Amino acid sequence: MRLRFAALVASAGVLLAACGSGPTAAEDPNAPLRIGVSPTPHGEILEHVDENLAEKAGLDIEIEKFDDYIRPNEALAHGELDANYFQHKPYLEEYRGERGGDFAWVQSVHLEPLALYSKQHESAQEIPDGATVTLPNDPANQFRGLKLLEQGGLIKLKPEAGVGTRLSEAIAENPKKLELKDLSPDQLPRSVDDAAAAVVNGNYAVKAKMTDPLLVEESEGNPYANGLVTTPQLAEDPRVQKLAELLRSPEVQDFIQQKWGGVAVTPAA
Repeated sequence: MRLRFAALVASAGVLLAACGSGPTAAEDPNAPLRIGVSPTPHGEILEHVDENLAEKAGLDIEIEKFDDYIRPNEALAHGELDANYFQHKPYLEEYRGERGGDFAWVQSVHLEPLALYSKQHESAQEIPDGATVTLPNDPANQFRGLKLLEQGGLIKLKPEAGVGTRLSEAIAENPKKLELKDLSPDQLPRSVDDAAAAVVNGNYAVKAKMTDPLLVEESEGNPYANGLVTTPQLAEDPRVQKLAELLRSPEVQDFIQQKWGGVAVTPAA
């Protein structure tokens, strides 16, 4: 296995220099697939594939780890990656609308239900009037967070609210007068030290070893499954299709269930 870690950097130019060298899969049919991932759980899932399934399937992969949600798509759009595995369809559409790029959704792999965590309260109903609740600042996940708060009876959304409708503009009723504060997803686990509660993305909750959520997003019919994304040029490439097959194999689904349980679940294909 070739494993590289792309550390946080100040510019896309430094990012692209950090990614693998040599011909890409689009340039060479014998080249390994370079896949960008979030470290947890995506990176661990892909490492499981690489260590246990890829060689037998005749597949060679390189893993690039990223700590944010912007750079894996930038690297893919610039040809420095052959695919990435860290995002759901609504986020991909949001990114494409704001920043452009040619991408192809290949296959859903797993779902990380969004959850509400607190160090101060044992139930959502205990959150007091005027308390601060933090949630993601990217539009797709922010709307998911608002829907979760509505699911818990903390707010009521306007019927016309959807992805891109921000905070107060989306809220019809806020009976507790909660102060909603949006943060970058990687900051949310730390925010529970000060805020009454925080809506945290599944991968960051796993990384921070957060447990006992007050609320958990419903899984059934959930459109936010994380999946494998590539370029239109490689969408039908046998290597990409083989990787998608392995990621949805019973062996990988069992690995996800045994390691993360309800924090990362396997949706219908």
